[in-house]
Amino acid sequence: GGYKGPQAILWGVLATGGVLVAGYSYMRSKYPHVTEEPARLALNSRKFKPFTLQDKVPINHDTSMFRFALDPDEELGLYVTSCFVAKARVGDDEKPIVRAYTPVSPQYARGYFDMVVKKYDDGKMSSHIHGLEPGDVLHIKGPIHKLVYNANDFKEIGMVAGGSGITPMLQLLQHVLDDPKDKTKLTLMYANKSEDDIILRSLLDSYAEKYPKQFRVVYTVDKASTPDWKGEVGYVTKDMVQKYFPAASKDNVMMMVCGPMPMMKSVSGPKLPDFSQGEVDGIFKELGYKSDQVFKF
Repeated sequence: GGYKGPQAILWGVLATGGVLVAGYSYMRSKYPHVTEEPARLALNSRKFKPFTLQDKVPINHDTSMFRFALDPDEELGLYVTSCFVAKARVGDDEKPIVRAYTPVSPQYARGYFDMVVKKYDDGKMSSHIHGLEPGDVLHIKGPIHKLVYNANDFKEIGMVAGGSGITPMLQLLQHVLDDPKDKTKLTLMYANKSEDDIILRSLLDSYAEKYPKQFRVVYTVDKASTPDWKGEVGYVTKDMVQKYFPAASKDNVMMMVCGPMPMMKSVSGPKLPDFSQGEVDGIFKELGYKSDQVFKF
């Protein structure tokens, strides 16, 4: 059987601007949803395990989707919200590099999981993953706990994402929109350098179209490349947050943020070096959001 709701959309429009739709539907048909037997969980939280790359498909100039194989009766074993860490030894580095990632495949997908990874010029791990070819392995450990989420914990969730910081937001919004009992309202502000950098845009737009009363997405770009750009322009500002997101004074509101460090500093204040949440700072502090209303991925 196929997926219902957002998961069906995921495979229809995953590539930006509708490019490579054929590639994605091909990838889906190659690995059908396999069996209704109880799944085994592939991840191990105590040790790194190798996972084999099955396919990779470019999404735009610096971002690709990577499909890794699981056994037909296996699920990855992540829950909302959690991530895994990948480890690789790169070049002459003595110590391996470890980085956290959130996959974009459905939580209960069997036989595979998908990562969307943006390649950064100075990013050793993102460059390493982009250099993998089908048959190569990546060592992964998890799940790593983030925020425990239950349906209707909040009336409204505001999300601010920058660049590849979209992936934990996508994990959560897929989960919420796929659950008919979850009535949480979601607003996502997604900041990028340019329109071409907006990964998964057609997927996000299709969610907004399908769930107009529950989900809204707003884009902001550093510089608009066309005069008919309908979104915001510039970095995320206090005015933008006030315009689109629920006020701190409203009941049961949660604000989430994930993106590059300069954006985190400006919007919410950074996480601490030990990866704990730290104080609320920046725009969120100015607007009165308290620490129990803010979560930094």
